[in-house]
Amino acid sequence: MTRRAWTIAALAALLSAVVLWWTADLHGFFDSRVYSGAVRYWFRDDGMVYDWLQPGTPYGFTYPPFAGLVMVPMAFLPFWLVLVLACAATVASTALVTWWLAGPMIRRSRWTPRLAGAVAVALALCFEPVRETFGFGQVNTLLLALVAGDVLFGVARGRKWAGIGIGLATAIKLTPGVFILYLLVTGRWRAAGTSIAAATVATLVAAGLYPDESREFWTAALWDTNRVGNLEYLSNQSLRGMLARLPLDTVESKVWLVCVLATLAFWVWRVRAAARLADHLGALALTGLLGCLISPVTWVHHCVWLLPAIVRCVDAGLSADRDRRPLWLGAAVYVLLTSRLTWAWEHGPRPPLALIGSNLYVWCGLALLIWMPLGVPDGRPRIPGGPAVPAQASPDSPVASGAVAMVIEPPER
Repeated sequence: MTRRAWTIAALAALLSAVVLWWTADLHGFFDSRVYSGAVRYWFRDDGMVYDWLQPGTPYGFTYPPFAGLVMVPMAFLPFWLVLVLACAATVASTALVTWWLAGPMIRRSRWTPRLAGAVAVALALCFEPVRETFGFGQVNTLLLALVAGDVLFGVARGRKWAGIGIGLATAIKLTPGVFILYLLVTGRWRAAGTSIAAATVATLVAAGLYPDESREFWTAALWDTNRVGNLEYLSNQSLRGMLARLPLDTVESKVWLVCVLATLAFWVWRVRAAARLADHLGALALTGLLGCLISPVTWVHHCVWLLPAIVRCVDAGLSADRDRRPLWLGAAVYVLLTSRLTWAWEHGPRPPLALIGSNLYVWCGLALLIWMPLGVPDGRPRIPGGPAVPAQASPDSPVASGAVAMVIEPPER
């Protein structure tokens, strides 16, 4: 790279480093402390993992027992090393997912791939859900990488092992189970069976080794909503969280059920359209959005699942000859959700904009679900409003996966 390119890359790296340091200082790796304390109590003190609470807080271990087995090293490593490994894993998984999602766009860039890749990774690390994952010491980007790799390189290419990543992610944290629904809705029966089998085997292994912990989780801890926090807390950016912040009281659960069913129905329509176009990245993005919207609890750091949709919008906007609407949608969502504007409503409603401002992630998620374009961007001029036509996809692009790639369809209105 030239000296100018190295300067830009260095500034991008410095910016992301400063942002991550600030976020880590703000949140103090709280969730890593919970993980580490809980598995230490379980494996070193012979206690019930779901009885342990972070000192001075009501928060404890909320994941299935299989997740605790995966985290066993935390019980025996010094905490500083746990933090080093957690930080490195978040950065590495973010970089990997960024390359998978934005690789074709990076290769089309006028910049060298290394420079464009460095800037893309820096932008991804600055995205609030990613930096919150880093600051809390969470596992979200690791699960995103596990599922994205499965969808883009397993399901998309018809591999025999397709579905294992989704199954293991579901056994670690239940929310990725929405991708099993995606496999079922789009008729990918073998991958769906594999993912269900992988999740079941992992869960049964944990139950066989630790029956008491498994019984406690599936019969009590899973249903105790007090363990995860208040639904109305601002960081809960799901449909349920938005409704909990409204004065609905007795009808809140009924309204939520209607919203979930409507969102599911719309998602089914769109994800099937993505499947007809062999658009696996689009399906990944749509399903990630669905999971964030319909889950009862979607903390801000869970919203790393919005990244694929944002990248798709930017990629589509840069690939189109005239229509820049997807680019502006993706850019606007990224800027709004990276600005920390949502937190201006943390300590009060501040009407009349509270309904919008305190639920920015919900509105952005719905906008992406509705208007994110489908198809495989390839840099060719498209026919606005016209039918999809065959296009030659890059052979190393995971979204192409040997299938017929299609030119972007215009955003639905």
